Amino acid sequence: MSDYLLKSICYDGQVRVYTIDATKTVREAQQRHDTWSSSSAALGRTMVGALLLGATLKGEEKITVKVEGNGPVGHIVVDSNGKGEVKGYIANPKVSLPPNESGKIDVRGAVGTQGSLTVTKDLGMKAAFSGQVPLVSGELGEDFTYYMANSEQTPAAFGLSVLIDTDDSVKIAGGFMIQVMPDATDETITKLEQSIASIPMVSHLMENGETPEEILERLVGVGNAKILEKMPIAFKCDCSKDRFSRAIIALGSKEIDDMITEDQGAEATCHFCGNHYHYNVEELEALKESSTN
Repeated sequence: MSDYLLKSICYDGQVRVYTIDATKTVREAQQRHDTWSSSSAALGRTMVGALLLGATLKGEEKITVKVEGNGPVGHIVVDSNGKGEVKGYIANPKVSLPPNESGKIDVRGAVGTQGSLTVTKDLGMKAAFSGQVPLVSGELGEDFTYYMANSEQTPAAFGLSVLIDTDDSVKIAGGFMIQVMPDATDETITKLEQSIASIPMVSHLMENGETPEEILERLVGVGNAKILEKMPIAFKCDCSKDRFSRAIIALGSKEIDDMITEDQGAEATCHFCGNHYHYNVEELEALKESSTN
């Protein structure tokens, strides 16, 4: 089954809940970047979080999440949009730390506890909206939650879960986002807090065959949710040789000339998906002709 995200309104509109199965999507990112376990979990959780935030947007509207911690994986950058498309990369893909004290992948140790989480929204206007918060955990679920409360003044809770197999492949990736609306009652908030505190890790539920629909029921109870949309999600990069060509032209004729004389060609690699684009001397000469500086 393809990955998908459920959008729902619960408790008669008091709460918005999104649940997601992103297993194949995160698995593709792991394969493209050949990430090791700790890097895979950190990148995967960031991708799930970005997909959940991106699902609040419309169509071509885009969100960029950047995690910059002091851990060994370095920075993580993920782009998502309102259509369920996502791409992302991690600065140091080859990080595999010993398990933490709970016997699980040490995402906090990989990301670090000092640094920032920045969310930039491109809503098609002249200026993009950007909000930044310090990392409060490094586990990332708590960090996304803190971002929502402090940058968007929206009480929220995130569950971000990635299960890595013994061969470093992604076994399960999924999660949820709960947003509390202004008119939510104390009773509803108490029920949610109890559900969040008692729910097992989403990856373990999904490993046992539970779907986003069933996880939604765990969170809010049977009959309390109205599903608004079931949105397919996928890894998708919009890079192209034409886009890289424009970037090379912008470097200027001297830089292009150096590529021709010193390297007899050039190769551009996309950070987000790992695709390679090769340019021979003739192609670089044509780009040099197009350059105005």
